[in-house]
Parts: sequence; C-alpha cells; structure tokens
Amino acid sequence: MEQNTKKRLQAAACKVRMGVIEGTYNAKSGHPGGSLSIADTLTYLYFNKMNVDPKSPDSADRDRLVLSKGHTAPALYAVLAQKGYFPEEELRSLRHIGAMLQGHPCIHIPGVDMSSGSLGQGISAACGMALAGKLDGKSYKVYAVLGDGEIEEGQVWEAAMFAAHKGLTNLVAIVDNNGLQIDGPISEVCSPEPITDKFAAFGWHVITMDAHDFDDIDRAFSEADSVKDKPVVIVQKSVKGKGVSFMENQVGWHGTAPNKEQYDQAMAELTAQLKGLED
Repeated sequence: MEQNTKKRLQAAACKVRMGVIEGTYNAKSGHPGGSLSIADTLTYLYFNKMNVDPKSPDSADRDRLVLSKGHTAPALYAVLAQKGYFPEEELRSLRHIGAMLQGHPCIHIPGVDMSSGSLGQGISAACGMALAGKLDGKSYKVYAVLGDGEIEEGQVWEAAMFAAHKGLTNLVAIVDNNGLQIDGPISEVCSPEPITDKFAAFGWHVITMDAHDFDDIDRAFSEADSVKDKPVVIVQKSVKGKGVSFMENQVGWHGTAPNKEQYDQAMAELTAQLKGLED
C-alpha cells in the first residue's frame, strides 16, 4: 500500500475512533471496546474497498455490509458519518429518544444495509443478500462483520454451511477476534477455537490478518478478491479498545461508556495520534 494512502486511512480510522468515543460518551451507554477494534477494518472497507456512494445509498449495484455484531454500531455510524451519509453531529445523539442513531443498526439509517443486534442473525441475512446477488446476476459483494463471541451462536454455523453449499463466492465474512466478550475471555466462556479450522471444515477459504495494520488488511482483502470458488472468511486478530490506552484489552468496555474524565483522556490521546498522522 502506498504511504499516502496508508496515512489517509490511518487518519480516517483515528477520526472514526473519536466518533465512537463521542457517541458513547454522550449516550452514557454503548459498547466502545468492540467498536474500536473494528475501526480500521471498517475504514478500509468504506474508504478504500467497497463500491458505495452516499449520494445513491440504495443503488442495486452497491456492495453491502452487514454488521452482524450489531452492538458495535458506534463504529459503523462514525464511518458512515465521515463518508457523508449523514452529518457527524448526529453521533452526539446516539441512543437518545427519538434520535436517528439507536444502539443497534436500523435499516432506515442512510448507509445501513441490515438491521442487526441479535447475535448470529446478521450472517444469515448476509447469506440471503449474497444469494440474491448471484441469482440476479449482480457483481456486488457482501461483507459481514462478526464477533468472536458471536460465533458461539449455532445459527452462525448453519449460515456457514449454507454459504458453502450455495457457492456464495460473493460473500466475505470478517471475524473480529479480539478474544473478549461481555462475560470475559472467549476461552473461558465458551471457546469457539480453532476458528480458522472450523470455517475451513465448513468449506470456506480462510485468511488471517492483523486488524490494525493497513498493509496486512490490504493484503487480506486482495487475497479475498482472488478467490473464485468458495465463500471467504477473514479472521482478524484485533485488540479490544484499540487506540485508547486504558480501554485496550479490557473486557469492561463492553457495555460501559466513558465518564467525563475518561472522555477527555481518550479524546486527548486520539487527537495526539491524529496530529502525528497529519504533520
């Protein structure tokens, strides 16, 4: 990846993280940890990969993204705001009564392709979108972002079996493997490991990547593009809370919003990171 492109994406991802903190702080609730761990991947998809246009959000030929781990909506909203689907000021009204941006993605929000939140269901919807695309002769791709805790749900594996059986070569799943879920480490709650071997056994092409290295992200999605005979899953190793020192790899930031002191510290850290990228 060219250095200018990488710096542009890093800066955009930093702004996404600031949007996550802004939203959850003003909501006094939400899920900043898992939102921060997918910020780089969503930034790459919306600003360097997906065929989407905020001026034509319902285009039949657009690529689709389903945030199957819907509780991390603050990251998706922050990306969509930066992309121009709606004003960034909307992020401050996250989860407020009557506001457009609620705690989980809703299909009425510009840029949101599927309502989600009940874990395990988003990947099934993504399979339906991908199958429709193949039946209609469309060239779009469908991306689905899942949590590593989410894949403890049995419905995920029903969808995985379906995708391989139907030859959904236009489907790319991304498993956010940050190792933590709301009740603790995934290894202690109900381990889904070995994640890569399980998807391979279900007939998927498996790719691993570093979720916070844009060179590696670019490599992984380029490999995904080259696969023409089966659905693809990218298992990304990530850090929950990435970018905010006191949130990194801490299970408590699943369902907990920052207070004023924590908000100030987080925004100061992210502002410094952004300044370093823009200098």
